[in-house]
Amino acid sequence: MTSVHTSAQEQAAAPAVARPEWARARGGVLEPPEQPIAWSMLSRALSVPLILGLVCFLPAVIAAQPGGGVRDTAYWLQLVLTCYAGARLATMILSTRRRLLQGVFWMFVYIAMGVAPFAQVVIGQTPTPMVGPRQDLVTAIAMALVGCAAFDLGALLASRRPLRRRTPSKRSPGGGPAVAHPLRLRLLVLLAFGASAFYVLKLGGPSVFFSSRQEINETVAASGVVSEGSNVGSAFIKGFGQVPALLALLFYTRRLATSYRARRTPSTALVWVALVALNLVVNNPVSNARYWFLTVLLAFVFTAFPSSAAIYRTVLATGVVGALVVFPYADKFRYDDEGQRPAQSASVFEPLVTKDYDQMVMFANTISWVDTRGHTYGRQLTGSALFFVPRAVWSGKPEDTGVRVGQWMGLRMTNLSAPLWAEFWVDFGASGVIGGLAVIGYAVARTDRRYALAVTRAGPGPGSVLAIAAPLLAGYTFILLRGPLLQAAGKLAIAALCLLLISTFKEQGAVRRR
Repeated sequence: MTSVHTSAQEQAAAPAVARPEWARARGGVLEPPEQPIAWSMLSRALSVPLILGLVCFLPAVIAAQPGGGVRDTAYWLQLVLTCYAGARLATMILSTRRRLLQGVFWMFVYIAMGVAPFAQVVIGQTPTPMVGPRQDLVTAIAMALVGCAAFDLGALLASRRPLRRRTPSKRSPGGGPAVAHPLRLRLLVLLAFGASAFYVLKLGGPSVFFSSRQEINETVAASGVVSEGSNVGSAFIKGFGQVPALLALLFYTRRLATSYRARRTPSTALVWVALVALNLVVNNPVSNARYWFLTVLLAFVFTAFPSSAAIYRTVLATGVVGALVVFPYADKFRYDDEGQRPAQSASVFEPLVTKDYDQMVMFANTISWVDTRGHTYGRQLTGSALFFVPRAVWSGKPEDTGVRVGQWMGLRMTNLSAPLWAEFWVDFGASGVIGGLAVIGYAVARTDRRYALAVTRAGPGPGSVLAIAAPLLAGYTFILLRGPLLQAAGKLAIAALCLLLISTFKEQGAVRRR
């Protein structure tokens, strides 16, 4: 059964009486309404314990922990950053509108740049040694705080600027948003199965994907796709083996979640089941990095429940608990039984100072590194943008920022983080941090507003590209913020390429399938 749905632009131009009850015009473009009064009353009831928990209770509990930390300027700046990020995260959870990308940004900042570094300062222990003076840590915390303020400023500017309607053009005669072309979407499914099959066979079969990440890495090294000094070949094989499969699953999940006709079509359901099975092999949590599986999980949840405010708030609220309690122990399958590192913890906060959350101390080490050699003025970011160029072609191609800093520190293990703040600092210093975070805040806020339109019934329907791209980017935000960017650029570029190839800006007719 089909029904006729006009586009958001047509509805905005129609008389007020013809608009849907939920519609609200802003800047010439309809936007979804705020949440009903019932939720507003409930949010008021939740606001006090939530804000007190994130801003006051958890920092107070950490501050009361025993340890040899010094309560100096770094301590107080870190406390301010933790409380600031906690207040902003509470705002995202209690907001009457879903701010998908902004919510994930503040969840990362609160955990990785706030709570965990605060615990490290209090206890007096860091996951990675700090080789520079204490003042570099003070500078890192201060610049992280300033960068967060710049992000907020960019988001505020974006909220003050109305969304503009698309104007007709030769490429977009209907002026509509990007949607997935049906035939190209089927070709993406074929690409997903073909590329993933090649990836699986190249590594020796499906059984390897249920062993350990260590065995996966050893198999990749022995497969011959890694050349000396370059990982471009293995990155492309792994990226194309995983990303198209995930994107195809997300598109078919959205079709089933939003289209009544798709749910009544056996072929659509069968393809979805096959894609689920494929992703269980290539994108499972056993053989993949935790941050990548987190991307897969969040993208799937936000795609399967595009309009659920409860799911959005639950993810943000429970994400803090999961990051503090579950995430540090989620590397159980990183090594085999002989290489497995036993988890020993006398306190719930001990994993925060001994394992994964090295973002702030690595920012401080990056500042120390830059002090010895100067800024690179765009060289590191250019290397990340041109990640696909092999080192055999570009002999002077920059290495990962985390690797360069780790080598300078004299460490054997150089798989270290380089948070986005550090990437901007390496190239342009304080101005890069402020300007870069402000631009990102502006772009993220604009994307959140357009995504809110894309998941409504006035949006482009089951084939909306933005309704898939935004959840995927939300999950991948953890990888981008953690860094290094050179490692993160590959899969993001493959996803962008796939979305570009299947997208069309032409109206597929006035009739939408539901």
